Amino acid sequence: MPITTFSSRELNQHVTQAKEATRDGPVFITDRGKPSHVLLSIEEYRRLTEQRRNIADALAMPRREDVDPEDIDFEAPRLNIAIEPADLS
Repeated sequence: MPITTFSSRELNQHVTQAKEATRDGPVFITDRGKPSHVLLSIEEYRRLTEQRRNIADALAMPRREDVDPEDIDFEAPRLNIAIEPADLS
């Protein structure tokens, strides 16, 4: 996927070209030669954000009518954490 780069000044002068360039991939916008923003098509933005979930959603098991949660065997391993005094010398 090609990456197109526009300076802030170029973006102000060629907005239509920058929007058209998002068909091929992200458009990086630079300030003083350093990337500061990224312009994406709405389709690409939606594709990237639809997969975003919080940790609880990512770990949650989908609820199924034919599975009783009580029937799932799971035992988390016990962690043994040794606490030692800090050496402050």
